[in-house]
Amino acid sequence: MEQSIRTQPPGPRRRPPNGKGAAAVPGPGRAPETGGAPASRLRPVAGPPASPRPATPKLRLRLPLRGRGDARLYGRRRTGRPTRLTAVGTGVLGVLATLAVAGADRLLFDGLGWLFGLGYVVVCFQLAVRVRYVDLLAAPITGPIAFALALSLLAPVSSPGVTAQVVALATGLALRAGWLFTGTGLAALIVLARFVAQRRIQRSR
Repeated sequence: MEQSIRTQPPGPRRRPPNGKGAAAVPGPGRAPETGGAPASRLRPVAGPPASPRPATPKLRLRLPLRGRGDARLYGRRRTGRPTRLTAVGTGVLGVLATLAVAGADRLLFDGLGWLFGLGYVVVCFQLAVRVRYVDLLAAPITGPIAFALALSLLAPVSSPGVTAQVVALATGLALRAGWLFTGTGLAALIVLARFVAQRRIQRSR
């Protein structure tokens, strides 16, 4: 037996025909079959930490409230500038305001006195401040016209007739010339100052 083993040529051994005595050769190792996929032994490479997601800005509903300069009121944007008057608006407002002051003075004191003169000065100031730049001349022109119209309609007349009304108007203008020149001069000064300031602004640009 030993001689047959020694004299056997080199090479792979032949299995006996009956299959007995065959040495079991272990095969390659396999992972035990479990119901799922085989677990991976690779570890994930550590990378930079994920950046946090930016917070979604919260939407706030703003209601158009009064008192905010940037809030819309009735479809228009409110600003801090006063309302500007056109030439026609200046004339209408000046006449109506002067007649209202003259009527209040006539009703309270039965004549056109200091209340009428003071009201006329205030009206001239408001007209000169609120008139548009392109219609600046309307303010000093509207004042005397409104003053004379108020005197002709509400000043007391001693006798009826056109001549009596003309005489009463001339007398009223002469007696109240101080209020007339004060209001008209104030309007002219404000208009001149606005004109000069606007011209400087245009030149600086």
